[in-house]
Amino acid sequence: MLIHQRTLQKEVSLSGTGLHTGKECMITFKPAPVNYGYRFVRTDIENSPEIPALIENVIDVLRGTTIGLNEVKVHTTEHVLGALYGLQIDNCRIELSGPEPPVMDGSSHPFAEALLEAGFKEQEEPKNYLVIDETIEYHDAENSVDIVALPLDDFRMTVMVDYKNPALGSQHSGLFNLETEFVKDFSPCRTFCFLSEVEALANQGIIKGGDIDNAIVIIDKTMEKGELDSLGKKLGIESDHLVLGENGILNNRELRFKNEPARHKLLDLLGDIALLGMPIRAQVLAARPGHASNVEFVKQLKKYADRNKLARQYQHDKKAGVIFDINAILNILPHRYPFLLIDKIVEFKLDEKIVSIKNVTMNEPFFQGHFPGNPIMPGVLILEAMAQTGGIMMLNGNDKIKESVVYFMGIDKARFRKPVLPGDTLVIEATMTNMRRSVCQFDAKAYVRGELVCEASLMATVVSKNK
Repeated sequence: MLIHQRTLQKEVSLSGTGLHTGKECMITFKPAPVNYGYRFVRTDIENSPEIPALIENVIDVLRGTTIGLNEVKVHTTEHVLGALYGLQIDNCRIELSGPEPPVMDGSSHPFAEALLEAGFKEQEEPKNYLVIDETIEYHDAENSVDIVALPLDDFRMTVMVDYKNPALGSQHSGLFNLETEFVKDFSPCRTFCFLSEVEALANQGIIKGGDIDNAIVIIDKTMEKGELDSLGKKLGIESDHLVLGENGILNNRELRFKNEPARHKLLDLLGDIALLGMPIRAQVLAARPGHASNVEFVKQLKKYADRNKLARQYQHDKKAGVIFDINAILNILPHRYPFLLIDKIVEFKLDEKIVSIKNVTMNEPFFQGHFPGNPIMPGVLILEAMAQTGGIMMLNGNDKIKESVVYFMGIDKARFRKPVLPGDTLVIEATMTNMRRSVCQFDAKAYVRGELVCEASLMATVVSKNK
């Protein structure tokens, strides 16, 4: 895999019509400095606003991935981003004279060829790979979608599609080497849809740039000649140019690969993963992916990346089974002896869940008075340990952690089930239930030897220390 970031040697442009908007657009790829990433620039709008191609800027996933910022949008970004990501380009300024990149032939190949023509320039900064070292899963039971990232010191991707259509069947495809396979085996794979979808989309007027040359249309219903004529008019195609293909594809179009639809789904997933803002090292397996599921999966990758970024910031020595040790906790929380009541963090999912460990020993100062001869950890201190655990979950989403502090606003439904004694190991699980701006609510449970000893719902806010 490549080590250094790279951009283009020179700029290059293409022109065409947007698939969904039907608007003419010129797209120009330009060199960009290190750590610039991908940014779309709408040159047709005053002041040429920029939209970074990042997952937090995704605003719509209907029939494609649309990003937007401050009411400025760019539709159908996935084929452009797929070409950039597949060619391992890290930094590129993408100027558009319209709201949507040209659809070209429905694949990433025209973009890939243009980028190859522009040539690549290696940059001095190293690539910022996200190395996946644990399993990350996305599951959508309703739509039978599964996407998983597995640890691998390389990049591989396998995609399976199955829409229970005889013309399409069950297909799968795998990419094992971006440098040798992407351009020839995946970038030429065109977008596809079913005839019934084309009819519905045409009725809604949301494929204004669609025609039989920029998509594979799979026949999933029969249509009389009059219906075909009507569909042709909506698409701006002469009626006698549409025929139900004998091979299960409109107009008997030949596939570029036997499993071209599966390969295109892999290409789409590449383009959506580009929204993470960094290349990944992992094996990605996907069953029946689509833009909505891709985006949710990338959001999970983003949380993992943010957690790892913060872990690298505070946990300098990697330890098996430990996210933050006591030294990292001392850098995160302001608490000190005798009021620091957690020893390590062993599980952490940003904005979702955190698990801490508190080793309770007879040396705890509170055992001297609570109670002499019958030492029991005070319930209020178990709640405080819960609060500190939740505080780390909140502060680790804050870039200005040193300037912030967590104040607790409420404790509800507190229940003490069993006493906690010297020698016990307290395992505290805190799960985020609601997050609004700087205020969050979370449920916390404390266990000893797998038995629930305390539970509560807590509310807290992050404020600046100078307030």
